[in-house]
Amino acid sequence: MVAVIMLSFILSRTLCQTVAEATCKAHPTLVTTLRTFTTSGPRCGEDSDGASVVTYPQLKTMLSNRDVQLFDVREPEEYQEGRIPDAVNVPLAVVEESMKLSPEQFQKRYNVKAPGKDDNNIVFYCRSGNRSYKALSMAQQLGFTRARHYKGGYSEWAEKEGK
Repeated sequence: MVAVIMLSFILSRTLCQTVAEATCKAHPTLVTTLRTFTTSGPRCGEDSDGASVVTYPQLKTMLSNRDVQLFDVREPEEYQEGRIPDAVNVPLAVVEESMKLSPEQFQKRYNVKAPGKDDNNIVFYCRSGNRSYKALSMAQQLGFTRARHYKGGYSEWAEKEGK
């Protein structure tokens, strides 16, 4: 038991969480054990901060109030096949680079106002929430601390909108 406790302190929190996330579906017992020996972290399928998630009703309200900077982080082909109205396509592979652009460069490239680090209406989405969560993490590391993501993604949007 002492060896297990010492091992848990040696392993970094990030490593433990990464292992837990990677094995959450295949080995739920291992996840529970790892979580016991680490500080609190997200459970399988949950975001670490519920405040960073936008729900379908919240997104609908933001869109109807025209109070959202919506970024679709899917590939251009996916975006062309169907998208949420007013979304701007910024593929995940270029999110970090794009968020580092000057406001002038961003506007020139995407034809919309650049998001500000203090904006609370920045929302990323993808097909099912995985890529948008990665985009959110990148943006938050760059200082866009109030950015969020639509966890349901285009899949949920299309289903609820009857598309």
